[in-house]
Amino acid sequence: MSDLVTEYINRFDGNIKNKLTQIRNLIQEAAPEAVEKMSYQMPTFYLNGNLVHFAAQKNHLGFYPSSEGIKPFEDKLTQYKHSKGAIQFPYDSPLPDKLITEIVSYRVLQNQKK
Repeated sequence: MSDLVTEYINRFDGNIKNKLTQIRNLIQEAAPEAVEKMSYQMPTFYLNGNLVHFAAQKNHLGFYPSSEGIKPFEDKLTQYKHSKGAIQFPYDSPLPDKLITEIVSYRVLQNQKK
């Protein structure tokens, strides 16, 4: 675990800190061989290149699996605001653990091919 990522998460309180910790744990479980670091001022998991990023935003938790990690899951993202490379998970809703795990696992397979 990266001390810098821990410091980033510890800057927040309550629900935001809990969501950041939860997504960090989900990513670690789905990609145990990935290295945690800070990149673009966001917690990042790295495996043969950037795997995924996440960050606390004003009204949501931002999850950034790149466009490669969004396109195959667009049918499962209909209830979330998303763009080519980002997904917004509102703080007032539970994180979709299974979906996050699926996306991270998919990204692991992609990056292992590099």
